[in-house]
Amino acid sequence: MASKRQLKKDLNNAFGEIIETSLIWQNYNPTADSKEAEAIVDDSITAFDELNAKVNERNVENPKAHYKTINQDFNTKANALVDRLNKL
Repeated sequence: MASKRQLKKDLNNAFGEIIETSLIWQNYNPTADSKEAEAIVDDSITAFDELNAKVNERNVENPKAHYKTINQDFNTKANALVDRLNKL
């Protein structure tokens, strides 16, 4: 990990892309049921908030391990959301 700043940018960009893609799908498929797409947006916002709160924690014993677990959680959650998005 390069820096806390870069990690925050990566979180913002990745979850922003997932939300944007979900909204685009809703616009191109107006007759389809959009509940799953809305759930993906809600879950993206929740995951972003959770991970951003973890990044902002100040009193961490082992920062390297802390950010490594955040990065792993980020990859897991983002990949799960992308998989759900691909199933739409």
